[in-house]
Amino acid sequence: MARRSIVQQDPRIPGDPELSAYPESGGAEGVSGRGRAAPRRGRWSGGGGRWLVWTGRAVLWALIIVIVVNGVRAPFERFTQANTTGGPGASPTDSGFPADRASSFANQFAAAYLNFNGSRPEERAGRLAPFLPDGAEAQFGWDGFGQMSAGAIQPYGVEVIDARNAVVSLVFQAGNRRMLLSVPIHFSDGDFVVSGRPGILPAPGKAGLPQPAEPDRDDATEDELRIQLDGFFKAYAEGDTVQLQRYVAVGETLDSFGGAFNFAQLKDVVVPPGGTTREVTAVVLWEVPTGSTASPEPSPDPSAVGGKLEQEYRLTVEKQGDKWFVKDIRGASRSAG
Repeated sequence: MARRSIVQQDPRIPGDPELSAYPESGGAEGVSGRGRAAPRRGRWSGGGGRWLVWTGRAVLWALIIVIVVNGVRAPFERFTQANTTGGPGASPTDSGFPADRASSFANQFAAAYLNFNGSRPEERAGRLAPFLPDGAEAQFGWDGFGQMSAGAIQPYGVEVIDARNAVVSLVFQAGNRRMLLSVPIHFSDGDFVVSGRPGILPAPGKAGLPQPAEPDRDDATEDELRIQLDGFFKAYAEGDTVQLQRYVAVGETLDSFGGAFNFAQLKDVVVPPGGTTREVTAVVLWEVPTGSTASPEPSPDPSAVGGKLEQEYRLTVEKQGDKWFVKDIRGASRSAG
């Protein structure tokens, strides 16, 4: 008679023939006949929370990948935008366009372009020729009549379009008006050329200036300093080194005008409260020499008469003993009142 195999198949494995012989519940014996209860059909052997662990790990890795990708992509996108936008604030080095040299070229062009006189049109044409492309009209838009005079031409900004093209803006003065001139410039093989008609624009308006607060003043010290500063500014104008050092703090040396101006008046001194070192403001009236011997008779020409010029200064003064001495003198940052 054939012997029954003593090898048992795990009842948890689907399709176990032994397992199929048992009902889903009840007290049936195991296949070995030793009374062991058979496990329920269809039960999963995995740990109760293991699937949550693996899901959490997958989410964490996904977040790490997103952060890394965004961190690499962001600076690359900013670099690309800086090279392609070419706005007024773009750095010329972003595209390789030589902005400083282009500004110098445009400045010289503007001096020729903005100054003309109908009685000498050929003069302007000759001055413009080195800046214009081959075949350009000699006067570059001017009809040859009238006159215009412009000066104080200075670079104002560069709008870089790409490595070969930009628009250079210059500010200039014509009569009592400030204006802008925009000049398209092309760069090739180390050289520049004006690539199109310039455009004149109004210059930006002036900024509004808020009223300063009334400064605190040390009246007693102002009275002391007036005597010292009166002598200081006289020596400062004349250039008498020995006399000037009488009013300068020990260890300090100051240059002087050396006769370029004559001292006329110390109009005001503003001294804030403080210790033995103060920063004060002085308003001085200078006489501007005419450069010639003054005639005893009144001159009908105002330019032949010496004028006066009011200036404002910041001085650092230090009290040494019972007197105040000047350590430094600079232009005022703003009117004291």
